[in-house]
Amino acid sequence: MLASVPHTAHYDSVGVAAHTVPSIATPYLSVVVPIYNEEESIPSLYERLTTSLTALGRSYEIITVDDGSRDRSFALLRELAQQDSRLRVVRFRRNFGQTAAFAAGFNRARGAVVVTIDADLQNDPQDIGKLLEQIDAGYDVVSGWRLHRQDRLLDRKLPSMLANRLISWATGVYLHDYGCSLKAYRTEVVKGIQLYGELHRFIPAIASWQGVSVTEIPVNHAARQFGTSKYGIGRTLRVVLDLLTVRFLLSYGTRPMQIFGLLGLVSFVAGLIPTLYLTVLKLLDWQTNIGDRPLLLLGVLLIIIGVQFISLGLIGELVMRVYYESQQKPIYVVREELHYPDTNEQAE
Repeated sequence: MLASVPHTAHYDSVGVAAHTVPSIATPYLSVVVPIYNEEESIPSLYERLTTSLTALGRSYEIITVDDGSRDRSFALLRELAQQDSRLRVVRFRRNFGQTAAFAAGFNRARGAVVVTIDADLQNDPQDIGKLLEQIDAGYDVVSGWRLHRQDRLLDRKLPSMLANRLISWATGVYLHDYGCSLKAYRTEVVKGIQLYGELHRFIPAIASWQGVSVTEIPVNHAARQFGTSKYGIGRTLRVVLDLLTVRFLLSYGTRPMQIFGLLGLVSFVAGLIPTLYLTVLKLLDWQTNIGDRPLLLLGVLLIIIGVQFISLGLIGELVMRVYYESQQKPIYVVREELHYPDTNEQAE
């Protein structure tokens, strides 16, 4: 085992490392584990993880993110980190959620491949090898599929099944199990994704914007041994709202005017037609009273809505430009570049 290196870092008021200790050699694999009140699971999780990862014969690091646990989770992680230099511990000041925990792990991952796994012992660490086989085969994202899921039907499996179909239909990335945390990514995929809200389950769909190759393989799933789910299905409504966000980002994230402008033009024209019709009636017969006709109110309302949509599209274009230009964020992703100098250049 590599020599033990302290992994304690001091942070300033905004959570940025004030100084860090020298790191061990860059590993091939980074395993990110979000943890929230899992003191019963941590000893077994660590043992099973290290056993499975060591058997793979590849260098690795384990990045555990304590998401504001109120039990002894952090104390146990600290003890393990003092014994194993491959284990890194990140501790949040409070519970920020699973997406934030994944984001913190991704930001600190140094391996060529990043694997995510839950801490509740329902995911099998031995399946990590299967994920890496698919990465070696050329895939950029490998998602686990809990084919024989050990959860109750009505409150877990059925809502998850419906959500997976909805997400697949809306994003165009068809997976049986978006909710499975056991996934493997090439590091460049997750490094290019900014996670907010509860978007972690949509990473394969968000990454599809980069043109990545995605596959799915069946993995083992065990019944929960301790406590209840800390990141449950009770946030279904928020998942649906996040799905709308993902759909918009995938389709119109860099061209918001095309969606809001289209809606605005449709609304404007739909309001303009009855308004012009009533105007012509009034011009042909000044005695005709159009002021109290509902059709006039509908036409004016649609015109106003159309103008508002077009204005929203213009504002969206400005925000999009500020977002990309302020961060110097590219609007494209290059997979690789090749340059073959001609023979004359080589001779010179």
